[in-house]
Amino acid sequence: MSTPTPDGQPAARPFPLLASDPPKVGDYWIDARLTAAASGVAYLGHDPVNTSAIVILLSEGAAGDAAARDRFAGLINQLHIDTVLARGGHGQDDGRLAVRFRPDTDDPAVGDELPDTPWVALAYDASAASVAEAQRILDDVALIGVAAQGRPTGPDYRLHWIDQVRPGIAKLWPLPWPGRHDRAGWGSILASWLLMILLCALAVLIAILLFQQAPTQAPRPPVPTTGSPNATVTVSSSASPSPSPSPSSSSPSSASPSPSPGASSPSGSAGSPSPNSRL
Repeated sequence: MSTPTPDGQPAARPFPLLASDPPKVGDYWIDARLTAAASGVAYLGHDPVNTSAIVILLSEGAAGDAAARDRFAGLINQLHIDTVLARGGHGQDDGRLAVRFRPDTDDPAVGDELPDTPWVALAYDASAASVAEAQRILDDVALIGVAAQGRPTGPDYRLHWIDQVRPGIAKLWPLPWPGRHDRAGWGSILASWLLMILLCALAVLIAILLFQQAPTQAPRPPVPTTGSPNATVTVSSSASPSPSPSPSSSSPSSASPSPSPGASSPSGSAGSPSPNSRL
């Protein structure tokens, strides 16, 4: 049994969010579900100053139908100006309550083939009557409860998008910081850029210090290449020069040539006289 509100009306009953529900619509963070239909979902949300509101977001099927978007805009323009807190999306910037329109020109474009999903934030007093008003808007967009025009003589009328009940795309840009529940402003973006520049400068300083402390290595002496005929032999200055070989130091070859005829006769001994000494 629901607890009544201070004015005696029954209180609204919120429901848990689903995985397909967006975390934020416009400037309103989504807290719970209140009611749903084929044309969209009514959420319980709050703005940056923690003001509760009913946020109605059309479904993907209704957001892609121009007639459904026009019906939604016409229903919002019929409400009291104090009831409508904010509105946005494709085709919602015209009419009597166009002053409540909040553009999202700083957000990335979804694309021409997929227009921005219309949404509206209504005043919420935690009563079931405010939820019933949101349900009435969703039913009128889906043409539920519209009286038959004439006598039916054929197949029943059915909207072509009635099965596309997934909530429309809600853009969230710039992305908030982790643990924050508000949109990232220029101060946060500037602080992130300064932090990135500081980290880059620190990385460059560390690299410079590492290269300065690296030990210097002497280059290795070149190695002569013996295979090339024009190779240049580099002699170290510290090595002592080797002496040139003398003729007497060379050993006779084992295969010596045969002696000449003049030298074939052996010479006499030093003490014996020669044959010419008798003459």
